[in-house]
Amino acid sequence: RGMRIIGGEFRGRRLHAPRGRDTRPTPDRVREALFAVLGERIPGARVVELFAGTGSLGLEALSRGAAHAVFLEMGRDALRCLRRNVEALGVEDRVTILARSAFRLPPLARPGPGFDLVFADPPFRMVEEPGDRRRLEELLAAVPLAPEGRVLLEHRAGRLGDLSPPGLALETLRRWGSTGIAFFRKGSGPAVPPPDSP
Repeated sequence: RGMRIIGGEFRGRRLHAPRGRDTRPTPDRVREALFAVLGERIPGARVVELFAGTGSLGLEALSRGAAHAVFLEMGRDALRCLRRNVEALGVEDRVTILARSAFRLPPLARPGPGFDLVFADPPFRMVEEPGDRRRLEELLAAVPLAPEGRVLLEHRAGRLGDLSPPGLALETLRRWGSTGIAFFRKGSGPAVPPPDSP
């Protein structure tokens, strides 16, 4: 499966991804569009990629000048590819890899400063099934976030439902083909986002 870094220092570099369907990397065109939206938020940012898989979002951020990336991943094959990608790009000193569940991050991260960007690309059932959705909301609400930080949740376009993490407000919804990304910021109350944009 061909995946590459889209922009920045490592532009064009290939990324390793495991075979099979267990890992679902964010498509190149979606990453390109997403990072165009993020723009100036990237340089110097502290980012975390929950459910990291191959690390394509966090590594893209590092390529574009993010200061540090934390990756959480449990799958053995995905972890092997993630470590190979980090090593191939030579960014070991800017990366923390935690081989554990994303749901273990909040207690671990408490002492440090908040993250500027939180990338979350969970299995789609976590967004769509009520029991899993509550658990995901609690996780997103508990990740330490910088005052101007953003949480970016990838989902099947049009299937976000009523997901609303406590203490976070839905800022906007973006849609690229079948992929949707919800942007959350600190705040409360039902922020009314614009319709899914192309």
